[in-house]
Amino acid sequence: MSSQATLLSKAEDAADNILRHTKYVLPHIGRFCLVSTFIEDGIRMWVQWGEQRDYIASTWSCGTFIASLFVLINMLGQVGACTGVLLRKQVPIMCGVLFFIIGLQTIAYSILWDIKFLARNLALVGAVMLLLAESKSEARSLFAGVPQLDRNTPKSYMQLSGRVLLVLMFMTLLHFTANPVDLIQNIVGSALMVLVCVGYKTKLSAMVLVLWLFIINFYQNQFWNYATTRAMHDFLKYDFFQTLSVIGGLMMVVSLGPGGVSLDERKKLY
Repeated sequence: MSSQATLLSKAEDAADNILRHTKYVLPHIGRFCLVSTFIEDGIRMWVQWGEQRDYIASTWSCGTFIASLFVLINMLGQVGACTGVLLRKQVPIMCGVLFFIIGLQTIAYSILWDIKFLARNLALVGAVMLLLAESKSEARSLFAGVPQLDRNTPKSYMQLSGRVLLVLMFMTLLHFTANPVDLIQNIVGSALMVLVCVGYKTKLSAMVLVLWLFIINFYQNQFWNYATTRAMHDFLKYDFFQTLSVIGGLMMVVSLGPGGVSLDERKKLY
């Protein structure tokens, strides 16, 4: 037990050291990764305008004008909101736009009836919540001389919701087979997922999950190996950028910490 505790302590020290050297860069990388799926989808709306319009018009029998309006809202809403987030302009409003887009797409593409895609959309909701929590943190820093209690605040509950929803993405990556490699991936990944959920050793767990998902993403979602005309290209590209957004969300967890509603914060009280 003592050797395990020593190893864990060294791993935490290494994680803290990495965080100290990347604390000014990590949030920017995290934000960019987080909004990447929205940027990619906004560009897709432009490139595949006709296909997207025809799909919505056919599915909902709403006519070409309404379908075109839907595509336009998705394109401008996502690209505009992401630009605002990256420039740190009106972040709460930009997050509200992204929440609206997620909800709109969930209904328009009948994602409510597909558990896998619904889990991924909820994971994106969690990622955007972390952006919103970060903006609350920035607003508080304007009053640096005023004592603030960070526990059990709306920001803390946003961080908790963000952590819980984020890890839904990992559940969609699990492979329930008898393959020993898949079994190890499931066990290790699920353990890290639980740790991030409850906020225990959060920064270390989130860092390992970032590395884990990064490797899985580049190994499993190599959309660049397929011609753009093939369906597999679009499918893998979608998976790649959605996973990249969750990686960005986990980077935000590393940067922001677990928040007041977590075992890590509870330990500090005793």
